[in-house]
Amino acid sequence: MLVTSTPSIEGKQIDSYLGIVMGSTVRARHLGTDILATLKNIVGGELKSYSILLAQARKEAMERMIKNAEDMGADAVVNFRYETSTIAAAASEVIAYGTAVKFED
Repeated sequence: MLVTSTPSIEGKQIDSYLGIVMGSTVRARHLGTDILATLKNIVGGELKSYSILLAQARKEAMERMIKNAEDMGADAVVNFRYETSTIAAAASEVIAYGTAVKFED
């Protein structure tokens, strides 16, 4: 599945817009990770465990969005975006969304 953040794809003519597709996941942090992150926050630097957690969440959300697009019979997803939000003190939601399209034959 072709996924792009642009509204069009060079060399392809969009025949129809099938609608918005999305995928989401909610991830909770581990208490041990929070303790290590708090210590790291004192000295500064990347919080690698959080970076890994969010990378996994983005991947899962995107895979779910692609599945949604495939179920609609899409050839591609244009205007792709990610969005995050805090659900609770230790949990975040990652949403992947875009517009499912079909190309001209």
